[in-house]
Amino acid sequence: MLRSVLLFALAALAEIGGAWLVWQAVREGRAWWWAGLGVMALGAYGFVATWQPEAHFGRVLAAYGGVFVAGSLLWGVVVDGFRPDRYDVLGALVCLAGVALIMYAPRPG
Repeated sequence: MLRSVLLFALAALAEIGGAWLVWQAVREGRAWWWAGLGVMALGAYGFVATWQPEAHFGRVLAAYGGVFVAGSLLWGVVVDGFRPDRYDVLGALVCLAGVALIMYAPRPG
């Protein structure tokens, strides 16, 4: 499970960081090479997702959606000075509970 959680964190760093770099180039007027770095990070995210021990694409990507929600809010706090309200935090916790159910609930067989 630790490996899976670390891979989700790495995937979030690549996808959210990549999207942020593109955002910076397009919306904030940074140099276009920021967008190029963002595209490379987004591509890396696609590979990181394949390293999950779970064999089902749909399950991994569905669970990652919850990680993305929480990670995006955390990125905003750390990088952009965003201050989530209680509903943001509650929503992120609900998403992470969904991640736990999807990925780590005991299944028969």
